[in-house]
Amino acid sequence: MEAGMERFRWVPTQEVRDTARLTHFMKALGTPDYATLLQRSVAEPEWFWAALLRYIDFRFYTPYEKVLDVSGGIERARWCVGATTNFVLNCLDRHRGTPAWSRTYLVWEGEDGRTCQYTYAEFDAEVCRFANGLKGIGIGKGDVVGLYMPQVPETFIAYFAIMKIGAICMPLFSGFGDAPIATRLSDGEAKAVVTVDGTWRRGKPGAMKAVLDAALAHSPTVKHVIVVRHLGEHMEKAGPVTLQPGRDAWWHDFVAGKSADCATEPMPVDSPAALLFTSGTTGKPKGAIYTQMNFIVKSVTDYGICTDFGPDDRWFFLSDMGWMVGSMCAVVPTYHGGSLFIAEGAPDFPDTDRYWRMVDQHQITYLGLAPTVVRSLMRNDIAEVQRYRFDKLRIIFSGGEPWSDTPWNWLFDNVCHGRVPILNGTGGTEVGGCIAVGNLLAPLKPGSICAAALGVGADIVDDGGNSVGPNQVGELVLRVPSIGLTPGLWKDPGDERYLESYWRHIPGMWRQGDWAVRDDDGLWFILGRSDDTIKISGKRTGPSEIEGLLLETGKVSEAAAIAVPDPVKGSTLILVCVAMPGVAVNDAVRRELSDAVTNGMGRSYRPKDVVFVSDLPRTRNMKIMRRVVRSVFTGQDPGDISSLVNPEVVTELQKFVAG
Repeated sequence: MEAGMERFRWVPTQEVRDTARLTHFMKALGTPDYATLLQRSVAEPEWFWAALLRYIDFRFYTPYEKVLDVSGGIERARWCVGATTNFVLNCLDRHRGTPAWSRTYLVWEGEDGRTCQYTYAEFDAEVCRFANGLKGIGIGKGDVVGLYMPQVPETFIAYFAIMKIGAICMPLFSGFGDAPIATRLSDGEAKAVVTVDGTWRRGKPGAMKAVLDAALAHSPTVKHVIVVRHLGEHMEKAGPVTLQPGRDAWWHDFVAGKSADCATEPMPVDSPAALLFTSGTTGKPKGAIYTQMNFIVKSVTDYGICTDFGPDDRWFFLSDMGWMVGSMCAVVPTYHGGSLFIAEGAPDFPDTDRYWRMVDQHQITYLGLAPTVVRSLMRNDIAEVQRYRFDKLRIIFSGGEPWSDTPWNWLFDNVCHGRVPILNGTGGTEVGGCIAVGNLLAPLKPGSICAAALGVGADIVDDGGNSVGPNQVGELVLRVPSIGLTPGLWKDPGDERYLESYWRHIPGMWRQGDWAVRDDDGLWFILGRSDDTIKISGKRTGPSEIEGLLLETGKVSEAAAIAVPDPVKGSTLILVCVAMPGVAVNDAVRRELSDAVTNGMGRSYRPKDVVFVSDLPRTRNMKIMRRVVRSVFTGQDPGDISSLVNPEVVTELQKFVAG
C-alpha cells in the first residue's frame, strides 16, 4: 500500500485507474479528473447529458430537438424533447449483426439444480415470439401488462417483449399475496398478467397462479393471463392449477407457431416503459415511471461507466423483478452486450453455501448484493466461503442500506481476498439509480462511497437546505434534476403527490429521505433512512452506527436499533437482535450488548431493552424494515408491509410487546 494510505482498506493501482471505463469516459470528454467532470456535469447539464448520450451511443428513431427543458420548473424537467426510441432498441436490437449476437446472454439455475442458458440470438427469438403473442390478443401501445414471476428466464423474455410492442411492463413482487397484487393491478389498469404455476421455496413448491386468481377477483381490467408451466407435475403438491377458458393460456401454447421476428415499436422518449410501485409508510403505494429512456441512461452511467460493467462481464444480483434491481438486471448486461446470471430460490438452500458456490461456479465477475445478505450468510461456517477462490470476480457493487464495519471487512477479507473493490452506491427506485456511487479511481474505507453521482447535484444539507461540512450529518438531496428521475407518479393529477413526496420538504431540492455524512477524505457514508433517525438527549444518529457496535461483539448477526418515546430523554433506545448460531440468549449476553453500545456511544445511549428474535422484518431484496419494528414497539400502524418476505416476524414482535 502507498505511504500515507494506511487508513484505506482498498487502494486502486495505477493500472486499475488507467484501464477504468470512467477514465476512458473522462478522456473522451476532455476532463482531467472526476472532480472537474462532476462539477461541470452539474453546472452544464445540457452539455453533460448530450455528451454522455453520444458516448454511450444511445439509439433514437427520431433525434431529440433539445436535450433538457426546464421551462416548467426543475421538478418537471423534460429530457430529449421530441425524440422517439424504445427500450428494446437499445438493450437488444443494438447487438444484431455484432459478435455479441452469438454469445451467451442469460444463464439460469433453479433451486432444484436445473440450469439452462440462451445466446442473445436465442433470447431475442423468444422475445419476438412472445411479443407476437401479445399483439395477437390485442395488447399494444400504452397497455399495462403485469409481471408476477420468480427469477426464471421467461421473466426477462416477457419484460422485454412487453416493451418491444410499446406496452408498459408492471413488475410485481413474487412474494405478494392477493391483496397487494389486486391493488396494483387495479391502480395500473392492467389488461394482462404473466405468471407461473408456482415456484420453489426452500424445497417446497409454492403456488403463484392460485394467488393471482384470488387477486383477479378484484381486478376487472385484466382480460388475459399467460401461465408458464414451471413446476409441472410437482405443482400437485401445492394444489391444482385452473385455467379459466377465454382468459388464461399456457405460455407454450401462447407462443406456439409465432414468428421469431417482430418489429420494435418507436415510442415517444418520455412515454412509460415500466411501472414500479414502491411501498410507503402510509397511503397507497406510489407508482414510479421508467420511461423509454431515463432508467437506461442512468443505469449505464452508474453501473457501466462509474462501476465499470462491460461486455466481458457476467452480472449477478440475487433479487426479484418486482424491485428496481430486477430492472437493473435486465438493462445493464444487455445494453453492454454482457452476460446475466439469475437464480431461483434462496441463497442458502438446499445448501448453506449455495450463494458462494453459484458466484464461483458460474464465473461471476460483477456481483451485486445488499449488506444484509452478507450479515445473514456470515452466520454460517467460515469454511463454506473459504473453499471457493472467486478467481473471475472483479467488482462487487453493494446498495440498499448502510454497511457496518464487521460484515464489510468479512466480505472484503473472505470473498474479495483484499483485491476486489466493494463499490457502494445509494439511490432509489424513483431516482432510477444512484445519488452517490463508487468508482475505481478512489480508495475505499469500510462502507464508504467514493463520490456524488454525475449530473445529479448530490449534496448533504441541514433542514434549511444549507450544505453541511465534513463529519456533519444531514439530508441527502439532489440540487438539479437528473435524467433518471421518475417524471411523476402514476395517476397523480397535477403531480400533487409527486411534488409533496419529493420536492416540497426542502424547496427547490429533491429530498431522498436518507441521512448521510462526508468524512475528511471526501468519502460518503449512508447512515440510514431519515425516518429511522435516533435522537437521544439532543444528539441525532443513524441506526447503523449503533448496530455496528453490536455486530462487533460477535454475539449477533443482525440488529435493528430503534428509538421509542421517553418522558425524560425524549427518546430511549431498544435493540432488537438476531443471535449468532450457538450463542445462548441470557442476561449476561444482554448486558454485554448493552455495555457495548453504552461504551461506544455514551451513557445516554444505554438501551431500555435488548430483545432477541428469530429474524428481522425485511423486504425481498433484504432491506431491514426498521420502521415496522419501531411501529410494533410504539403501537402504531406499520403501514404497507405487503413487500415483506417474512410477515410472521411482525407477529412474533407483536406477541413479545404484548407480553
